[in-house]
Amino acid sequence: MRLRLTALALGWLAVLAALAPHAPLEADPRPAARRPAHHAERGFRNLDPAYAYPLLPRAARAIGRLFEGAPDRGPIPVVLDNDGREIRANGTAPTITWIGHSTFLVQLDGNNILTDPHWGDRASPVNFAGPRRLVPPGMDFQDLPRIHAVVISHDHYDHLDEATVSRIAREHHARFFVPLGLRDWFADLGIADVVELDWWQARDFRGLRFVCTPAQHSSGRGLHDQNLRLWSSWVIAGRHERLFFAGDTGYFDAFRQIGGRLGPFDVAAIPIGGYSSHDARHPNHVNPEEAVQVFEDIRARLMVPMHFGTFELNREPFREPPDRLLREALRRGLEERIGLLSPGQTIHW
Repeated sequence: MRLRLTALALGWLAVLAALAPHAPLEADPRPAARRPAHHAERGFRNLDPAYAYPLLPRAARAIGRLFEGAPDRGPIPVVLDNDGREIRANGTAPTITWIGHSTFLVQLDGNNILTDPHWGDRASPVNFAGPRRLVPPGMDFQDLPRIHAVVISHDHYDHLDEATVSRIAREHHARFFVPLGLRDWFADLGIADVVELDWWQARDFRGLRFVCTPAQHSSGRGLHDQNLRLWSSWVIAGRHERLFFAGDTGYFDAFRQIGGRLGPFDVAAIPIGGYSSHDARHPNHVNPEEAVQVFEDIRARLMVPMHFGTFELNREPFREPPDRLLREALRRGLEERIGLLSPGQTIHW
């Protein structure tokens, strides 16, 4: 038991390294008045002036969880048997398939797009500790159709898996759409087909428009890169349909702006988990009730929840986030507009 706790502690210390202060080499030479509001002198910052996410309380909670024992998460979600045949045979019909956590396979106008792809066993910088995947991916990687594009919301380990993106680049030669600061990370892996965008910037590709939009979160994968890479949500617009992918985010006013400028949306993938071990209003993760407000703010027709029931990131039972979401949707009369998917499930939109 002592050896196991030591290994866990070492692993979590490696994970917590991503929360440590940093000393970047270069600062933005522009005076503050000429920088976009979300650009700091070194790296990036959130727009909400009340945003606060201090390091020490986070580290203390994470270390404390090592000695709390495994939480009772309830039944493991059922993974549907999706061998990808119907998806590979699809021509131009818009579909969305939940792979797990924040990974979706989106089909739009003959294109196959992945969001925050993660087929790894852990969301961690080390392979012996850190958050484990408790629910397998909803589709085996080898069953995927040809992937044309990938969108990345930010660089945290549960959203950006090095082995997965390397395999996508090697086997599918996809184009990656990333927020500012991530191109160099991909270049270090030998991946060159990368489009790096700031908030509100857009790029057209294969008949689709990819728009990098704001989110409230943070970034960092190690000791020296905290908030040096931008975090974002994404809009993917086709000829007739458009999708909003929220990435990882707390609640803030920009969602109404996104809905006003780029909405309405046919479908919105919005996180609902990641809140249980923190304050009632978590600055980096919406709770299920806030997720419904995001859904209304951006003016979407259908909400597909994500960021729950996959990794052992937090202590909430697997059913708690979707149950809270459905209660809030029922209270607001929106229950028929919630598309709660099982891993591997595909719906047409």
